[in-house]
Amino acid sequence: MGQIMTACSVLRHGMEFRAESGTGHVVPMDASVPDGGDDAGFRPMELLLVGLAGCTGMDVISILRKMRQEITGYEVWVQGTRAEAHPMVFTEIAVEHRITGRNIDPAAVARAIELSESRYCGAGAMLGKVAQLTHTYRVVASEEQPVAL
Repeated sequence: MGQIMTACSVLRHGMEFRAESGTGHVVPMDASVPDGGDDAGFRPMELLLVGLAGCTGMDVISILRKMRQEITGYEVWVQGTRAEAHPMVFTEIAVEHRITGRNIDPAAVARAIELSESRYCGAGAMLGKVAQLTHTYRVVASEEQPVAL
């Protein structure tokens, strides 16, 4: 049997929910004002993009560190396009990896992203079943000393 994860979402008021993971972390969720909410938290669909950004980001930075790349900064930007009809699933998701560092090898970055995409990132594997998922990257040279980010 695989790993079991849990979460609970409790209505606070209006459309606002307080979600708590089985590990005790809390996330506020709400709808936009036009959708009957107070805009007091993440939209649930935003959290899917956040999960993808975190999942692939953790994979890629771990792989790049093992490849001894001198990373001084790393950002993962995700943009999702949703279908117009309900259930309004994501149809396209673009992931851009922005890596800053010294002497970064673009081939290492491409390989780390490919490994995350094809082997390690469960969030990407799931979302890729319904959406066209694309990864791009940008490397920015920096003379800063690498830090243990």
